[in-house]
Amino acid sequence: MKLAPRLAVFDCDGTLIDSQINIIRAMASSFARHGLAPPDDHATRRVVGLSLVEAMQALLPDETHDLHMRLADDYKTAFQRLRADSGLDPEPLYPGVRRLLDALAAQGWSLAVATGKSDRGLKLALEHHGIHHLFVSLQTADRHPSKPHPSMLRAALAEAGADASQAVMIGDTIFDIAMGRAAGVRSIGVDWGYHEADELREAGAKGVAMDAGELLALLNG
Repeated sequence: MKLAPRLAVFDCDGTLIDSQINIIRAMASSFARHGLAPPDDHATRRVVGLSLVEAMQALLPDETHDLHMRLADDYKTAFQRLRADSGLDPEPLYPGVRRLLDALAAQGWSLAVATGKSDRGLKLALEHHGIHHLFVSLQTADRHPSKPHPSMLRAALAEAGADASQAVMIGDTIFDIAMGRAAGVRSIGVDWGYHEADELREAGAKGVAMDAGELLALLNG
């Protein structure tokens, strides 16, 4: 009987790709369109990982759902405009990520992504960096509830033919770690993204990597 593969599921923004500049700019643009003072950069970074409507709810808890929806739509428009103007050059892979992905693939790991990005946005980002082909499953906010709901991870497991006991969720936010726990999957944090290492450990991360080399060691540990 064929053994189920080991599956490494990565968050995107803050874990694989440093898209902070465009995220902050798009958030400020969407708020300005509605005459609202933009959130400070720290507040914006705190909601990265949530789906857009949920992120707007977290930033403006006293506003209406209708406004949250319109802000989310305007954010998408602003983000797409920023990419059209400057391309994806302001959104680099984090140091060592490409080598890490290649090493895992060579070791026989299956790779997946679970992200609050849209299908379109994720495809553009992965293709820009030449890594789209490395992933057997791409799960986005277009088809799932926001993190930390386990829907994206469950779909990735099913699509990859993997068992939860052989899978790992890798992310930079407590939403990623909580999603892993909800799906019964081991979670590992990275400290180069948007939430602090201590927060990730408190949320249940089994380890927090300081760089891509340490992440490879944790995955194979």
